Amino acid sequence: MQAKWLAKQEHEVHVITAMPYYPEWQIHGKYKGRKWFTEMLNGVQVHRCPLYVPQVVNSKKRIIHEFSFVLSSSFAWLRQLFAKKADVVFCVAPPFHLNYLPVFYKFFKRTKLIYHIQDLQVDAAKDLGMIQNKAFLSLMFATERRLMKKSERVTSISEGMLNKIKAKGISDAQVLFFPNWVDSNVIYPLSKENSLRKELGIDMNAGVVLYSGNLGEKQGLEIIIEAAKDFKEEKNMLFLICGSGGGKEKLMQLAQDAQLNNIRFLPLQPYEKLSALLAVADIHLVLQKKSAADLVMPSKLTGILAAGGCALVAAEPGTSLYEVINEYRAGILIEPESVEALKAGIKNALSADLDSFRKNARAYAERFLDKEAILNTFQHELNALTSR
Repeated sequence: MQAKWLAKQEHEVHVITAMPYYPEWQIHGKYKGRKWFTEMLNGVQVHRCPLYVPQVVNSKKRIIHEFSFVLSSSFAWLRQLFAKKADVVFCVAPPFHLNYLPVFYKFFKRTKLIYHIQDLQVDAAKDLGMIQNKAFLSLMFATERRLMKKSERVTSISEGMLNKIKAKGISDAQVLFFPNWVDSNVIYPLSKENSLRKELGIDMNAGVVLYSGNLGEKQGLEIIIEAAKDFKEEKNMLFLICGSGGGKEKLMQLAQDAQLNNIRFLPLQPYEKLSALLAVADIHLVLQKKSAADLVMPSKLTGILAAGGCALVAAEPGTSLYEVINEYRAGILIEPESVEALKAGIKNALSADLDSFRKNARAYAERFLDKEAILNTFQHELNALTSR
């Protein structure tokens, strides 16, 4: 959507990307079996590249998945060497090593490079125990640092992540805050009557706890199952887990083993239904493991805030997530990885007046996460970078 916005501002935009496969981890229908090709979408030239998509996602298969795209996209980058020079290349990580190809392009075409980091992937892999080989981790950290230093700008989505990037030896002048944004004209508060409750067959008076987003390892979502056990006998209470990811089957199995009838799993809903989906919930869950603190900033939070939702947010003092929620009272903070804290938070929230949290959430989104304001600031930075 950022590319679409830039194209509307009359920039010529090219995107090198994979065949769409997320969040189902399956290549989408019309792209199945296709190789390299270019399509025009919303004024953007999109160069599609094939990649390996595992049916079952684990650490090893994910590494192969990411490297397969790095390899296949190298052919698209090679073609770009013989095309018109780009003024700026914007590389989104993870995967962190994807920036090798833009660095290669920059060397030959003498262009500017922005390396945008959504997740500090190597730190997360280390702290979550996904990769334990010390030599391999050292190599990845060194590679990551080198790729950052080769970029004119290193951007990220929270102050905490920027501080960690600076701690890797990147100068203050090189880093830039570029947060996730939300279109508050598309995602906005709706009443329960206008939510998806009727469509999903959920009673208007039921208490609904919603987790919507990626079902991966960084969130520690098993505690939702443990918390749901405590509400097993409450007939007018529902836990709704909406999304897809490598941890979904495990969660479904845990719920089945515990014979929980108060949990429903839904696929990720279309973007145009997001406001109606978020309006289903009385309480939203924003969960992550302690070890992922300030390595990721949950992107799902922007939608919750814009929709005026009240979220239980698992975050520790000192992290960017904690400081934002605490300062603006835009949600309810709970201890990460604590089933007891989650259960207590749900019980307290369901019996409390949450209107002030919901109003604060929407106000924060309008003030700090507005799409037009953020992208206009980014465009100004692009113009400043290319004028040097």
